[in-house]
Amino acid sequence: MITAEQVRELRELTGAGMMECKKVLEETSGDKDKAIELLRERGAVKAAKKAGRIAAEGLVESYIHGDGRIGVLVEVNIETDFAAKNPEFREFVKDIAMQIAATKPEYVKREEVPAEVIEKEKEIIKAQALNEGKPEAAIEKIVTGRIDKFYAENCLLEQDFVKDPDKTVQQVLTEKIANIGENITIRRFVRFERGEGIEKKQENFAEEVMKQING
Repeated sequence: MITAEQVRELRELTGAGMMECKKVLEETSGDKDKAIELLRERGAVKAAKKAGRIAAEGLVESYIHGDGRIGVLVEVNIETDFAAKNPEFREFVKDIAMQIAATKPEYVKREEVPAEVIEKEKEIIKAQALNEGKPEAAIEKIVTGRIDKFYAENCLLEQDFVKDPDKTVQQVLTEKIANIGENITIRRFVRFERGEGIEKKQENFAEEVMKQING
Protein backbone atom coordinates (compact mmCIF):
# COMPACT_ATOMS: atom_id res chain seq x y z
CA MET A 1 0.00 0.00 0.00
CA ILE A 2 1.31 3.43 -0.97
CA THR A 3 1.24 5.90 1.93
CA ALA A 4 0.57 9.64 1.86
CA GLU A 5 4.08 10.17 3.23
CA GLN A 6 5.61 8.38 0.23
CA VAL A 7 3.55 10.50 -2.15
CA ARG A 8 4.50 13.71 -0.35
CA GLU A 9 8.20 12.84 -0.37
CA LEU A 10 8.16 12.02 -4.09
CA ARG A 11 6.29 15.23 -4.85
CA GLU A 12 8.88 17.29 -2.93
CA LEU A 13 11.72 15.58 -4.80
CA THR A 14 10.25 15.94 -8.29
CA GLY A 15 7.65 18.72 -8.25
CA ALA A 16 5.16 16.39 -9.97
CA GLY A 17 1.45 16.39 -9.09
CA MET A 18 0.13 14.36 -6.16
CA MET A 19 -1.96 11.99 -8.28
CA GLU A 20 0.88 11.46 -10.74
CA CYS A 21 3.25 10.66 -7.85
CA LYS A 22 0.79 8.19 -6.41
CA LYS A 23 0.31 6.53 -9.80
CA VAL A 24 4.01 5.96 -10.50
CA LEU A 25 4.60 4.74 -6.95
CA GLU A 26 1.85 2.17 -7.46
CA GLU A 27 3.35 1.19 -10.82
CA THR A 28 6.80 0.71 -9.26
CA SER A 29 5.56 -0.97 -6.06
CA GLY A 30 6.77 1.95 -3.96
CA ASP A 31 10.34 2.01 -5.32
CA LYS A 32 11.24 5.71 -5.04
CA ASP A 33 14.21 5.65 -7.41
CA LYS A 34 12.28 3.83 -10.14
CA ALA A 35 9.34 6.21 -9.61
CA ILE A 36 11.61 9.24 -10.07
CA GLU A 37 13.07 7.71 -13.23
CA LEU A 38 9.58 7.06 -14.59
CA LEU A 39 8.47 10.62 -13.82
CA ARG A 40 11.54 11.99 -15.61
CA GLU A 41 10.82 9.87 -18.67
CA ARG A 42 7.21 11.03 -18.76
CA GLY A 43 8.26 14.59 -17.98
CA ALA A 44 10.40 14.68 -21.08
CA VAL A 45 7.37 13.66 -23.14
CA LYS A 46 5.25 16.34 -21.50
CA ALA A 47 7.93 18.95 -22.09
CA ALA A 48 8.07 18.05 -25.78
CA LYS A 49 4.31 18.55 -26.04
CA LYS A 50 4.61 21.99 -24.42
CA ALA A 51 7.52 23.11 -26.61
CA GLY A 52 5.31 24.61 -29.30
CA ARG A 53 3.35 26.83 -26.93
CA ILE A 54 4.10 30.55 -26.89
CA ALA A 55 6.15 31.76 -23.93
CA ALA A 56 6.22 35.56 -23.79
CA GLU A 57 6.30 36.24 -20.04
CA GLY A 58 9.29 35.53 -17.82
CA LEU A 59 12.32 37.36 -16.50
CA VAL A 60 15.35 39.34 -17.55
CA GLU A 61 17.98 38.38 -14.99
CA SER A 62 21.37 39.96 -14.35
CA TYR A 63 24.47 38.52 -12.77
CA ILE A 64 27.59 40.48 -11.85
CA HIS A 65 30.59 38.47 -10.76
CA GLY A 66 32.87 39.53 -7.92
CA ASP A 67 34.23 43.04 -8.33
CA GLY A 68 32.41 43.66 -11.60
CA ARG A 69 34.74 41.85 -13.97
CA ILE A 70 31.99 39.78 -15.62
CA GLY A 71 28.37 40.76 -16.20
CA VAL A 72 25.48 38.84 -17.77
CA LEU A 73 21.96 39.72 -18.87
CA VAL A 74 19.69 36.85 -19.91
CA GLU A 75 16.04 36.69 -20.95
CA VAL A 76 14.17 33.49 -20.09
CA ASN A 77 10.52 33.24 -21.12
CA ILE A 78 7.60 31.29 -19.71
CA GLU A 79 3.93 31.20 -20.64
CA THR A 80 2.28 33.11 -17.80
CA ASP A 81 3.15 35.93 -15.44
CA PHE A 82 1.97 33.74 -12.56
CA ALA A 83 4.50 31.02 -13.42
CA ALA A 84 7.23 33.67 -13.79
CA LYS A 85 6.89 34.22 -10.03
CA ASN A 86 7.45 30.53 -9.31
CA PRO A 87 10.54 30.20 -7.05
CA GLU A 88 11.79 27.20 -9.02
CA PHE A 89 11.61 29.18 -12.27
CA ARG A 90 13.36 32.18 -10.72
CA GLU A 91 16.15 30.01 -9.34
CA PHE A 92 16.57 28.39 -12.76
CA VAL A 93 16.93 31.79 -14.44
CA LYS A 94 19.58 32.82 -11.91
CA ASP A 95 21.43 29.56 -12.49
CA ILE A 96 21.40 30.19 -16.24
CA ALA A 97 22.86 33.67 -15.76
CA MET A 98 25.68 32.20 -13.67
CA GLN A 99 26.17 29.40 -16.22
CA ILE A 100 26.70 31.99 -18.96
CA ALA A 101 29.18 33.89 -16.80
CA ALA A 102 31.16 30.73 -16.06
CA THR A 103 31.16 28.97 -19.42
CA LYS A 104 31.04 31.84 -21.94
CA PRO A 105 28.70 30.36 -24.59
CA GLU A 106 28.36 32.16 -27.91
CA TYR A 107 24.85 30.98 -28.83
CA VAL A 108 21.72 29.63 -27.14
CA LYS A 109 21.33 26.62 -29.48
CA ARG A 110 23.09 25.10 -32.46
CA GLU A 111 20.49 26.40 -34.91
CA GLU A 112 21.74 29.93 -34.18
CA VAL A 113 25.30 29.20 -35.30
CA PRO A 114 25.82 30.81 -38.75
CA ALA A 115 26.53 28.33 -41.54
CA GLU A 116 29.73 30.16 -42.44
CA VAL A 117 31.04 29.67 -38.88
CA ILE A 118 30.50 25.92 -39.11
CA GLU A 119 32.09 25.72 -42.55
CA LYS A 120 35.13 27.60 -41.25
CA GLU A 121 35.39 25.25 -38.28
CA LYS A 122 35.18 22.24 -40.59
CA GLU A 123 38.02 23.60 -42.73
CA ILE A 124 40.18 24.12 -39.64
CA ILE A 125 39.38 20.65 -38.29
CA LYS A 126 40.18 19.00 -41.63
CA ALA A 127 43.50 20.82 -41.82
CA GLN A 128 44.34 19.84 -38.23
CA ALA A 129 43.44 16.20 -38.84
CA LEU A 130 45.60 16.04 -41.96
CA ASN A 131 48.49 17.68 -40.12
CA GLU A 132 48.09 15.06 -37.39
CA GLY A 133 48.52 12.37 -40.06
CA LYS A 134 44.96 11.05 -39.85
CA PRO A 135 43.90 8.87 -42.81
CA GLU A 136 41.62 10.46 -45.43
CA ALA A 137 38.94 7.83 -44.78
CA ALA A 138 38.65 8.93 -41.14
CA ILE A 139 38.46 12.68 -41.78
CA GLU A 140 34.67 12.91 -42.11
CA LYS A 141 34.10 11.07 -38.82
CA ILE A 142 36.68 13.25 -37.08
CA VAL A 143 35.02 16.42 -38.40
CA THR A 144 31.59 15.27 -37.20
CA GLY A 145 32.91 14.48 -33.73
CA ARG A 146 34.78 17.75 -33.33
CA ILE A 147 31.85 19.80 -34.65
CA ASP A 148 29.66 18.16 -31.99
CA LYS A 149 32.28 19.18 -29.43
CA PHE A 150 32.18 22.73 -30.83
CA TYR A 151 28.42 22.82 -30.28
CA ALA A 152 28.81 21.42 -26.76
CA GLU A 153 31.30 24.15 -25.88
CA ASN A 154 29.66 27.12 -27.60
CA CYS A 155 25.89 26.48 -27.45
CA LEU A 156 24.34 27.10 -24.04
CA LEU A 157 21.72 24.34 -24.25
CA GLU A 158 24.34 21.71 -25.09
CA GLN A 159 26.79 22.63 -22.33
CA ASP A 160 27.11 20.59 -19.15
CA PHE A 161 25.08 22.28 -16.42
CA VAL A 162 27.61 23.74 -13.98
CA LYS A 163 25.58 22.78 -10.89
CA ASP A 164 25.11 19.19 -12.11
CA PRO A 165 27.63 18.23 -14.84
CA ASP A 166 25.87 14.89 -15.37
CA LYS A 167 23.12 16.83 -17.17
CA THR A 168 23.14 19.30 -20.03
CA VAL A 169 21.39 22.67 -19.75
CA GLN A 170 18.77 21.31 -22.17
CA GLN A 171 18.05 18.36 -19.88
CA VAL A 172 17.64 20.66 -16.88
CA LEU A 173 15.38 22.93 -18.94
CA THR A 174 13.25 19.93 -19.92
CA GLU A 175 12.89 18.95 -16.26
CA LYS A 176 11.80 22.48 -15.34
CA ILE A 177 9.16 22.48 -18.08
CA ALA A 178 7.80 19.18 -16.75
CA ASN A 179 7.87 20.31 -13.11
CA ILE A 180 6.36 23.77 -13.62
CA GLY A 181 3.93 22.70 -16.33
CA GLU A 182 4.58 25.50 -18.82
CA ASN A 183 6.84 25.94 -21.82
CA ILE A 184 10.11 27.71 -20.98
CA THR A 185 12.58 29.13 -23.49
CA ILE A 186 15.97 30.75 -23.06
CA ARG A 187 15.57 33.51 -25.60
CA ARG A 188 18.77 35.54 -25.59
CA PHE A 189 21.71 36.71 -23.51
CA VAL A 190 24.65 39.05 -23.52
CA ARG A 191 27.88 38.56 -21.59
CA PHE A 192 30.38 41.30 -20.81
CA GLU A 193 33.90 40.76 -19.55
CA ARG A 194 35.83 43.78 -18.38
CA GLY A 195 38.61 44.67 -20.79
CA GLU A 196 37.49 42.08 -23.33
CA GLY A 197 39.28 42.68 -26.62
CA ILE A 198 42.02 44.68 -24.91
CA GLU A 199 45.40 42.99 -24.64
CA LYS A 200 46.00 42.18 -20.98
CA LYS A 201 47.22 39.52 -18.56
CA GLN A 202 45.01 36.42 -18.80
CA GLU A 203 43.11 35.35 -15.70
CA ASN A 204 40.73 32.45 -15.23
CA PHE A 205 37.48 34.32 -14.46
CA ALA A 206 35.33 31.32 -15.38
CA GLU A 207 37.02 29.23 -12.68
CA GLU A 208 36.26 31.91 -10.10
CA VAL A 209 32.58 32.00 -11.10
CA MET A 210 32.29 28.22 -10.82
CA LYS A 211 33.88 28.31 -7.36
CA GLN A 212 31.22 30.78 -6.30
CA ILE A 213 28.45 28.57 -7.76
CA ASN A 214 29.73 25.49 -5.96
CA GLY A 215 30.68 27.35 -2.81
